[in-house]
Amino acid sequence: MTSETPVLNCAGRPLDCSSPQVMGILNITPDSFSDGGQLFGPGGAQLDAVLKRAEAMVAAGASLLDVGGESTRPGAATVTTAEEVDRVLPVVEALVARFPVVVSVDTSTPEVITGAAAAGAGLINDVRALLRPGALEAVAASELPVCLMHMQGNPETMQAEPAYQDVVSEVVAWLAERVTVCEATGIPRSRILLDPGFGFGKTLEHNLALLQNLDRLAALGLPVLVGLSRKSMIGKLLGREVDRRLPASLALAVLAVERGARIVRVHDVAETVDALAMVQALQGAG
Repeated sequence: MTSETPVLNCAGRPLDCSSPQVMGILNITPDSFSDGGQLFGPGGAQLDAVLKRAEAMVAAGASLLDVGGESTRPGAATVTTAEEVDRVLPVVEALVARFPVVVSVDTSTPEVITGAAAAGAGLINDVRALLRPGALEAVAASELPVCLMHMQGNPETMQAEPAYQDVVSEVVAWLAERVTVCEATGIPRSRILLDPGFGFGKTLEHNLALLQNLDRLAALGLPVLVGLSRKSMIGKLLGREVDRRLPASLALAVLAVERGARIVRVHDVAETVDALAMVQALQGAG
């Protein structure tokens, strides 16, 4: 199904979801599963390194840059609100001032949502789907689009024993309910995206079922964002370490887009842009 909201207004920067878009990951953390510490040092964000990587991503075709200051991998250290604010907001300000793309902020924290909106961010990307107290109200007041992600449990416990009767039906129903809650709080459907949360409280079998049936989530009529880049499901299937998961990540990106994903969140922008260009060429050839 075609998205009801193909063009999102991201703080004055349009994002056309009628065709697949690539979101580049910028983790400002010491402990993210794939690239923790690469853009973060003893004094916080290494701004020169962040801007250099962002510049390469934008040049390679990224439409969005996703800034995160809190790792959500299993067992990650807790981050205080003050720490997250200090990590994220200066980076958002610098990116907005320098690049014409949408700057997304990967956060669940109301204070960060409010501060990021004031700093010029164009999208809130929340792995907790606005469940933290005050997050719904902060997004409603920001007037920014928001991506709601499904997660069973929390980052500390989500991979202990994830269980579902029917993972696809349950994830789709849960996200549909969160959309209803958002609408009741003053966040219209035209500002909502959905993410099934690959790897967040799911086994390998759950992840494969969700990917195979991603079109059922897309059928809700809202843009679907996926994060499959370098995920542990690749390691479980192929036995590859994190730095050897690019080919499989590209395959997953292509499969997700073929099943309705509109935004693909990745570490390797240039390669993903090329892969999705081939998908679009084939779709346009008929």
